[in-house]
Amino acid sequence: MNPAAPQNGQPHLLRRFGLLQATALNMSNMIGIGPFITIPLLMTALGGPQAMLGWLVALIIAIPDGMVWGELGAAMPGSGGSYLYLREAFGRTTWGRLMAFLFIWQFILSGPLEIASGCIGFAQYLGYLFPALTIKENVRVVQLVGAGVAALTVMLLYRRITTIGKITVSLWIGTMLTVGAVIVSGALHFDSKLAFDFPPDAFKFSWGFLLGLGAASRIGIYDYLGYYDVCYIGEEVKSPGRVIPRSILISLVSVALIYFAINLSLIGVVPWREFVPAKDPPDAVASMFMEKLYGSKVASVFTVMVLWTAVGSVFALMLGYSRIPYAAAQNGDFFKIFGRLHPKKDFPHVSLMTIGLVSIICSFLPLMTVIDALLITRILVQFIGQVVAVILLRRRAPAMERPYRIWLYPLPCFVALVGWLFVFGTADWKLILFGLATLLAGLFFFLIWSWQTKRWPFARVSAST
Repeated sequence: MNPAAPQNGQPHLLRRFGLLQATALNMSNMIGIGPFITIPLLMTALGGPQAMLGWLVALIIAIPDGMVWGELGAAMPGSGGSYLYLREAFGRTTWGRLMAFLFIWQFILSGPLEIASGCIGFAQYLGYLFPALTIKENVRVVQLVGAGVAALTVMLLYRRITTIGKITVSLWIGTMLTVGAVIVSGALHFDSKLAFDFPPDAFKFSWGFLLGLGAASRIGIYDYLGYYDVCYIGEEVKSPGRVIPRSILISLVSVALIYFAINLSLIGVVPWREFVPAKDPPDAVASMFMEKLYGSKVASVFTVMVLWTAVGSVFALMLGYSRIPYAAAQNGDFFKIFGRLHPKKDFPHVSLMTIGLVSIICSFLPLMTVIDALLITRILVQFIGQVVAVILLRRRAPAMERPYRIWLYPLPCFVALVGWLFVFGTADWKLILFGLATLLAGLFFFLIWSWQTKRWPFARVSAST
């Protein structure tokens, strides 16, 4: 029985997301503003078009990791995603309590950081329409614009889930029209000499190349983030055993092809040396692309489409992430107030407002700080923790109903694990220390909380648990 299931007559979450809505939710999150703001950063990582290898490495990590999400999400389709999987796999009243707590601990920061990146990207592209925003003296105004996007998204989500499903699909349609405009335009004006203008020794292997590939892979991972977003609202998905894994894999394959086409389209028209090395914030390269082809007026219209895409990404993220503290509170692993549903509209309004507020605050940080911090804080507990969780559940609960099983198990688990360690290990040492410090701080507060509440590891647990 789902521990979060309500009693008859109480407010409850409704199952309204089918395969179309679930895939739209994932893809809106994955595409979003990401490729439009990160292509200059990606090219800078390795100094040329060879940096596209970063997206390939990221995909090699994301596909097996998506299988991990698919098996866990299909077997345990509840609100909360990783929180639920880690708690059940490691032991609900013992190590699972610790893993679930650490996930929520890092998520309170990493989730809003990811949302904030979309808000910052929105403000960056708005600067193309209003050049005054690109002046250094107006940086505070740009930050306020990003924060305003987060606030507007909270307002859009403050409603019943039946309406949200329609909004999700409409935002997804806008996203697909935007990327379609880039791909079609790029195909019609593609110059292979520009696209494949590799610098000397572009593929010469060295320690510097490996570190650059790691940086490019982190940017690629950031762009793919969201293929699992439907898992956070598993309690609101129709036929979750079928819809969740399918939507994850469809989203990954589709977006990988879209990213490859977008990247080739842009660098096949705009010489990569024009935006490498990337500035902070990076150039609005997609708008530059349209301006070269059709002039400033068409580029301005296209920029509005990019802004729409950014809103769609932020919307999808905040929808999924607002369910995580709610699920934790419903199961007694977080403050009770976060487990409240709106009495009339049936959505976790306290959790939504909290995630929204932290996202607004994070929108005042530099973009690269946001991207690096959210990845490093998330890898150890969430991504690596879930790989271990799948293996533990296969051993401890072989009779568990699994509508979807990882293909070629356990090979994908091994590939995902090695990939995540590579991405983490090639990061700047300051970022690694930041990630470890965040983890240790979470452990410290978990022990204090457990001591005060007389729960594990400071209380005996019966053998049955």
